Amino acid sequence: MPDPARLRDSTEILLPAEAMEGIREELERRFTLTFFKEECGIRIIGSPVEIKGASDFLARNGVAVH
Repeated sequence: MPDPARLRDSTEILLPAEAMEGIREELERRFTLTFFKEECGIRIIGSPVEIKGASDFLARNGVAVH
């Protein structure tokens, strides 16, 4: 059985809301993702393939993804 934390890491990204300024529209256009606003920021959820692509896109645009 897969480790839940590992699965979560491959299907979601949690970022401060300000990190999404100016790039959310492009993320929505390029990738199939769901965005949830939370107290601690924005949670981005998608398939492992979409999250990998979104992570690479964010990194190329100067957004640190942990």
